Amino acid sequence: MFEYVAIFVMFCLAGIIATVIIGASHLLGQRTQNRIKLAPYECGTTTIGPTRRIMTIRYYIVAMLFLVFDIEVIFLYPWAVVTKKLGLFGFVEMMVFVLILFIGYIYIWKKGALEWE
Repeated sequence: MFEYVAIFVMFCLAGIIATVIIGASHLLGQRTQNRIKLAPYECGTTTIGPTRRIMTIRYYIVAMLFLVFDIEVIFLYPWAVVTKKLGLFGFVEMMVFVLILFIGYIYIWKKGALEWE
């Protein structure tokens, strides 16, 4: 129980610091609202049409799949650096990892998650 006191103190300090920063920003910050500040702004150009559009769910699915496969590929780099030290065991383990990754890729491809209409 005693070893968790440091974690509890860290959470308390983080909460106090966050509260102080948000409170100071609320009390000391400038609040000026005018027409220009409330106007929608996107990529340096004035938007045309409604700014609140419903995005298709395919966009989010493709984004999540990209992140998942991108993060999994990150594991390949350290393996490539120490592949000689790991020997045959490391090679077999990485081939199992790549096989699981490939099976997942085929699965999402067959489900049509990568098709954009």
